[in-house]
Formats: sequence, structure tokens, C-alpha cells
Amino acid sequence: MRLARFNRFFTICISAAAIAAPSLAHADALAQFKTFVAGTQSAKGDFTQRLVKTDSGHANVSSVSSGTFVFARPGKFIWTYQKPYEQVLQADGEQLYIYDKDLNQVTTRKLGSALGSSPAAILFGSNDLEQNFTLKAGATKDGMEWLEATPKSKDTTFDRIGIGMRDGLPQAMELRDSFGQTSLLTFSNFQKNPTLNAGSFKFTVPKGADVLND
Repeated sequence: MRLARFNRFFTICISAAAIAAPSLAHADALAQFKTFVAGTQSAKGDFTQRLVKTDSGHANVSSVSSGTFVFARPGKFIWTYQKPYEQVLQADGEQLYIYDKDLNQVTTRKLGSALGSSPAAILFGSNDLEQNFTLKAGATKDGMEWLEATPKSKDTTFDRIGIGMRDGLPQAMELRDSFGQTSLLTFSNFQKNPTLNAGSFKFTVPKGADVLND
């Protein structure tokens, strides 16, 4: 259950106090996002992820996790959950590795083309996002200009993806699925195009770990 809960963002893919900021043109969110995608080949930072369920009209946070991320386009990333449980999701552009430290278990699967129409593609995929998503500007809220990305593929659990932009960087993502759940991601300490070692994304199976091929 823990594995399913905390890698849900990526497993399904491959697998905010509304105080408005000074109003900008709605097109600004789209312009910021396109500039970010075109000019960002790699990045790193911290994240907090909240899973929100709506029950009888009330939104309840069912789980909170946090950690760090680093990525290099296309399809290379390390998404590390540090709290409340340690887990690593890592991809080298071809293979995805999911490592659960407590279980000392690694699950592997082909990254393949599934990244293309997934929420993960917004951060880690190729620059041609409009091939897989319909993009349009959304509202201004929480001090951010919001962009709405709707997957063109029907083979996805997510109905809509919101991206909150501020100062040219994504500050938040809101992922709404067809089960009435919303995953809220907020980013901090976001660094664009840091220097990364050539072998940064090569995964090494921990000593003694069981390896499962999905």
C-alpha cells in the first residue's frame, strides 16, 4: 500500500488561500511556461506533495510527502521521497527504477513512450508538449499565473493538469484525476540548468535488494 501511495504520481503517469496577485494578461502564464520549457534542459529543487480527496463537498488532505528532485530532458530524473518514507523513482531516459528502502526492493519498467502524455512529461519530457497536451491560460490565484494542460490521449487517468507559474518558474502543479482525487505539488529552491555529472542518472541497485521487472 505504501509503495502504491507514494509513487502514485509517477506510476499512474508512466506510472493555496486565494489572494490574487496584481493582475497580468492571461497569456502571460502560457508565455512564461513556453519560455521555461525552451530554456530549461535540467533543474533541481525540493517538492511537497499532498493528496486531496473530496468527500461530500469537503476537501481533505489524506497524505503529505516531501523530498527532492533533479531532472535532465528528455526523460532523465531522480524523484526522491524523504518523508514520511524513503523511496526513489529514477529514470535514465530508457528505464524507470522504483526503489523502496524499507523493503530493499527495486521495481523496473521501460520508460517508453508513456512519458509523453503524462504529467511527468511537463517537467521531464521533451520540449514538444503541445503534441500531447492542449494548453490554455487559466486564472490568477495564490500569487501565480495558472496554465491548464489537458492530455490529448484518452489513455490517462488525469482529466486536467494545472501549472502555477511565477517569475518564469513552475511553482505548483495540480493534478485532477477521474476518481475525484487531486494531487497538489509545490516546488521550492528551484534551480534551472545546474551543472550535472554525466553519470548522475545511472541507477545502481543497492546491495542485497530484490529486483522485480514490471
